[in-house]
Amino acid sequence: MPHSVSLINTIAAGLGLALILGFIAVRVRLPALVGYLLAGVIIGPFTPGFVADAGIAAQLAEIGVMLLMFGVGLHFSLDDLLTVRKIAVPGALVQIAVATLLGGGLAVWWGWSLGAALVFGLALSVASTVVLLRALETLGILDTFTGRIAVGWLVVEDLAMVLVLVLLPPLAGALGGSGAVETSEPVWQTLGLTLLQVGGFVALMLVVGRRVFPWVLWQVTRTGSRELFTLCVVAAAVSIAFASAALFGVSFALGAFFAGMVMRESEFAHRAAQESLPLRDAFAVLFFVSVGMLFDPMVMIERPLQVLAVVGVIVVGKSMAACLLVLLLRYPLHTALTVSASLAQIGEFSFILAGLGMSLGLLSAEGQSLILAGALISIATNPLWFSAIAPMQKWLRARSSLARDLDARSDPLAELPMSTDARYLSRQVVLVGYGRVGRRIAAALTAHDLPFVVAEQNRELVEKLRESGMAAVWGDAADPSVLIQAHVARARVLVIATADTLHVRQMIETARTLNPGIQTVVRSRNEEEAALLSREDSAIVFFLGEQELAQAMTREVVRRAAPA
Repeated sequence: MPHSVSLINTIAAGLGLALILGFIAVRVRLPALVGYLLAGVIIGPFTPGFVADAGIAAQLAEIGVMLLMFGVGLHFSLDDLLTVRKIAVPGALVQIAVATLLGGGLAVWWGWSLGAALVFGLALSVASTVVLLRALETLGILDTFTGRIAVGWLVVEDLAMVLVLVLLPPLAGALGGSGAVETSEPVWQTLGLTLLQVGGFVALMLVVGRRVFPWVLWQVTRTGSRELFTLCVVAAAVSIAFASAALFGVSFALGAFFAGMVMRESEFAHRAAQESLPLRDAFAVLFFVSVGMLFDPMVMIERPLQVLAVVGVIVVGKSMAACLLVLLLRYPLHTALTVSASLAQIGEFSFILAGLGMSLGLLSAEGQSLILAGALISIATNPLWFSAIAPMQKWLRARSSLARDLDARSDPLAELPMSTDARYLSRQVVLVGYGRVGRRIAAALTAHDLPFVVAEQNRELVEKLRESGMAAVWGDAADPSVLIQAHVARARVLVIATADTLHVRQMIETARTLNPGIQTVVRSRNEEEAALLSREDSAIVFFLGEQELAQAMTREVVRRAAPA
């Protein structure tokens, strides 16, 4: 076979086999990611048969990393992170430290060097954002407060790993890396120069990039060409990633991440994400295939106890640490279990970190294979942990008074103060959710001097509402105790303004059981669900979609077109 077609061979074999195995994985209720990794194993050098070109696969993987990180940047919302910062930031940082100590401790016990132990522990500490987002979307809890905590937690992990990718190369020599560049400069000077370069790049992107790239995107949009728009988005991702490495010495991953983040400032950010999604998905598949090619299946046979220990750190060790942290921060048991299940896997950043560790001479091929084995097993079993949350919570509550206390959380914010004015306890409005929609409803109720009680899952937000003089209770309104504390039994109207459509009917049923005459007003983003709620639950449903948009536009057209 001519050398010139090895690129085609690698892409065709990789994508074709990934499609087949990804389809099989989904059919047996596993993440498609497992199929992609197995496709790489099959066409890799450690299994018989066709072997793809490892060099070309590695370059395709680099493009995959750029586009993956560009996608993370496009979805990175500073506002969303700030709403959960009091739990996501300390929780993620402490959990990374605990998991790194556990993984690094194992490596030291096995006789590895300090540098290898550090890279190994860090690789086991960070979960896959791709796997998590898909799991939360499947469960329908991505837009819930618990979902935002899990995503915010992983965003903090991703940012921490981006910093690790920046700092590891200049520190590799001091950690004993054989692939590190020799330098006569002190470590602190090299580290300071690296941080200065990164700081200059970040400042340039945030100050200049935030203004330039949205403007460029607008100019391209004005041409009306969809091809140019897609090309502009992809070119920005790849070019900024390459330029950041060439001019500032930072990683492709960091450059692509900031490219996505500054692109998010544009009003066309959503379209940019949609237009680049097929290409990002295709190259992400090739990235996971190339990672699978590095995996030696014999490690499962030759070192089964080590593989088991790695899986134990990922699935048990760091998940239990996360669970305890969430409970210590006074969040309910369900939130703790959901965050734990979210973190019981490792993914793309672990692969990137393992590859960097290999290139710097810090991590051995054995270490990389153990990381990949842990990733394959943890990703494959992750849906099981999500499906076990409800049964585990029920089992714990039935057998443990501590679990019941944790689930009910005797927190002062979980009930209205004794000093609450009587007008908020009878004939009031119970407003579930204080997000963008709930905030506007609350402002309108205040303007009309109508009393209302807010039920909200964001503990910090409830604290602020209490400080501002509002009546608010903390908790998930799907739990009857929360609506009871909001005095729904004597309320006039229940308004469900949260994006959590999964438990809407449960909230309505609880309210109707306690107060048969209560009126309900519900927000919905799904036309079929809106019709179902209106028909079966007699709720007034506001569906934010095509119907309302068409009605509003029609009213405006009729108003302007009607003869004077």
